[in-house]
Amino acid sequence: MERYYVCIATFLLVLHLVQAQNQTGFISVDCGLSPLASPYNAPETGLTYTSDADLVNSGKTGRVAKEFEPLYDRPTLILRYFPEGGRNCYNLNVTRDTNYLIKATFVYGNYDGLKVVPNFDLYLGPNLWSTVSSNDTIEEIIHVTRSNSLQVCLVNTGISIPFINMLELRPMKKNMYVTQSGSLKYLFRGYISNSSTRIRFPDDIYDRKWYPLFDNSWTQLTTTLNVNTGITYELPQGVMAKAATPLEANETLNITWTVEPPTTQYYSYTHFAELQTLRANDTREFNVTQNGIYTFGPFSPLPLRTASIVNSIPQQCDEVGACILQVVKTLKSTLPPILNAIEAFSVIDFPQMETNGDDVAGIKNVQDTYGLTRISWQGDPCVPKLFLWDGLNCNSSDTSTPPIITSLDLSSSGLTGIITQAIKNLTHLQKLDLSGNNLTGEIPAFLADIKSLLVINLSGNNLSGSVPPSLLQKKGMKLNVEGNPHLVCTAGSCVNKGDDGHKKKSVIVPVIASIVSIAVLIGALVLFFILKKKRSPKVEGPPPSHRSSNPAIVAKNRRFTYSQVVIMTNNFQRILGKGGFGIVYHGFVNGTEQVAVKILSHSSSQGYKQFKAEVELLLRVHHKNLVGLVGYCDEGVNLALIYEYMANGDLNEHMSGTRNRFILNWGTRLNIVLESAQGLEYLHNGCKPPMVHRDVKTTNILLTEHFQAKLSDFGLSRSFPIEGETHVSTVVAGTPGYLDPE
Repeated sequence: MERYYVCIATFLLVLHLVQAQNQTGFISVDCGLSPLASPYNAPETGLTYTSDADLVNSGKTGRVAKEFEPLYDRPTLILRYFPEGGRNCYNLNVTRDTNYLIKATFVYGNYDGLKVVPNFDLYLGPNLWSTVSSNDTIEEIIHVTRSNSLQVCLVNTGISIPFINMLELRPMKKNMYVTQSGSLKYLFRGYISNSSTRIRFPDDIYDRKWYPLFDNSWTQLTTTLNVNTGITYELPQGVMAKAATPLEANETLNITWTVEPPTTQYYSYTHFAELQTLRANDTREFNVTQNGIYTFGPFSPLPLRTASIVNSIPQQCDEVGACILQVVKTLKSTLPPILNAIEAFSVIDFPQMETNGDDVAGIKNVQDTYGLTRISWQGDPCVPKLFLWDGLNCNSSDTSTPPIITSLDLSSSGLTGIITQAIKNLTHLQKLDLSGNNLTGEIPAFLADIKSLLVINLSGNNLSGSVPPSLLQKKGMKLNVEGNPHLVCTAGSCVNKGDDGHKKKSVIVPVIASIVSIAVLIGALVLFFILKKKRSPKVEGPPPSHRSSNPAIVAKNRRFTYSQVVIMTNNFQRILGKGGFGIVYHGFVNGTEQVAVKILSHSSSQGYKQFKAEVELLLRVHHKNLVGLVGYCDEGVNLALIYEYMANGDLNEHMSGTRNRFILNWGTRLNIVLESAQGLEYLHNGCKPPMVHRDVKTTNILLTEHFQAKLSDFGLSRSFPIEGETHVSTVVAGTPGYLDPE
C-alpha cells in the first residue's frame, strides 16, 4: 500500500512539472481581477491566471450578471471596462520575433444592467485587429512580435463602452503556422464530433478551443488507442482519436466556409491519422483540393500517427467568398477518405509600423520619471494619428520607416525635480517645451547633443547654474530661459544668481511688480490711443447680422460637426480652463495642429447671442493680436468655439502667480501692454464698422508660447455707431476686472 501511495505522489509531481513546463512564457490575464486574489489556478484547465493591475493604467472592474455566471468559467466572470478615454491599452512584456497565439475574450453578461449590444474596436499595437460586436466574442490571432513589448488596445467608437474579460498569450514554435507574410486571424478550428459545444482539451498545451464538425453524409471513426499527435502542432489526443469518413465509399469529404470580403486570403491546416487497422488488400489514398484546385496528394495516412498538410502559399475563395476544401478518394484507393481535424485562418496585414523603439523607450522613461498619468498616454505614442499622445508631434509620413517623435510639449504639467536624462534618448527631437513647471537644477549639456533639437523653451521654472556654452553656441538654436529667478543672462550667457538676493525680494517684488504693471498698462493704453487716433486704414468686412430667433451662422468653411469636436478633443480628455461660457478643452485639428475648444455649458449665463457674436466677429476680422478662430460647432444644443492654442494661458495667471512661481520681466510686460493695445486699436480703428470689446481684463489677454499677447472672448463686443447710426453702448459688460489683475 505504501508503494501504491508513493507511485501516486510521483505521478502527481510529474504531472505538475509537465504543466509548469507547458506554461513557460504563458500570459493568462483575468481582466479586472483584484491583485489580492492573484494568482489562482483555474480548475477547468489548470492554467494559472493573474490580475491585470500591473498591465493597464485605466478602467474599472465589473462582473457579469448572476444569471450568466453558471454559463462561464471563473476567468470570464470578472471584467474590466473603460468608460473614459478614446483608447485604453494593455502593455505586455513579450519576446521579440516570437510566434504568439494571442486570444482576447469578451463576455458582456449584462455587467452594467443596460442590456446593450457591444460595439468597439480592438487594436494590436497601432493596427486595427477586429471589431467586437456581439455579447460573447473570442478574438484570436497568431502573430510574430516585432519588439519586446506588445500593446492590446480597446478603442471607444462612440457606440458602447469597451470591456474585456480575459487576455491570453501562448508562445509557439517557430515552425508552427508559418506564413509568407502577415499574421493569421482565426476563422475556425474543427474536430470531428456530433456534439454542439466548443471544447478545451486538457492536453492541448496551447489551450486552443475546438468546435465540433459533423455532417449527415459522414460517419465517425474512433479509437481508444493512443495516437501520436505530432511534434509540430502537438494536437490534443481527443482531437486526433476521431475522424470523419463519407457514408458512401466513392463520395468526397467536403468542408465549406465563407470569408468577407471575398478577396480575403487564407491558410488551412488539415490533420490526418489512420484510426482503423486495414486488411492486407485495403488501401486508403486521397488527394486534397481547395476551391477546385489540387493542393496535395496522393496521400495515405499513417496508422495512429498524425500528419499535417499545410498550405505553402495563401489561398483565395471564389468571387462571392465561398470556400470549399475537398478530400477526394483516388482510383487506387479501396477505402473512402478521412479527416481528423482542420484549422483555417485569414491573412491580416498590419501595415502601420510601430514608433521607433528607442523613442518609445525614451518617452516612457520620461513618463515614469515625472509620474505622468495622462489618459491619452497609452499604446503607441505616435500612431494612429487619431491617438497621438497629448503633447507630442511625430513624423509618421513615411510608411516604410518607423514613426519618430519630433516634438515634446510638457509645459504647465506640474513637473518637479531636474530635467531628466531620459530626454536624451529622444534623438529625433526638434522641439522641447518644459515651460511653466517647477523644474530645478542646472540645464543639462546633453540638450545640445541632440542634433535636430533647435527650439527649447525652459521658461517659468526654477533652474539654476549657467546655460551650457554648447547650447548657446549651437547654430540655429532658439532658447527661452525667461522666468527662472536663479538665472541671470548677461552678454549672451546665463550664470547662477545665487539665493540671498532672491530670498530678500521674493515677497516684495511680486506685489510691487503687479501694482506698477497695472499702472504701466493703463498709461500705455491711453498714450497709444492718443497717438493712433488719427486716420488708420479701414478693413472692409460684411456688417454683422441682426437676424432674430438665433439663426445659424453664415460661414460654412470653418464649421465642424459635434462628432468631429469629440474626436478633436479625444472625448474631452484634457481641460485647459473654465469660464462663464463653459469649459475649454485641449484638442488637435488634422492630427497635428493644437487648438483650444470652448464648449458652451447648457447652464451658462452667456447664450447663443454671445456665441454668435463672437463667431461672426472673428470670421471677418484678423489681426496678430486677436486670438484666431479655427472654427466652430453650431449643432442644436451643442455649441463650440475652436481657437488657436495659446500655450502660456492668460495674463491673469502670470500676474497673480497661479500659473508659475516666476515674475514676468519688464520687457515682456511692456510687449504685452503694447500688443494688447494694438489689438484694441485695430478693433476701434481698423474695422468697419468699428468694434468695442467691452470685456477687457487680464483673463481675456492670452499669451502664446513666446508670450505674444492676443485679445480673446468677443461675445460681448459691439459695433460703434457711424455716420448717424443710433447709439450703441460701450459700457463694460463683462465680469469685474477691467484692466485689473483680479
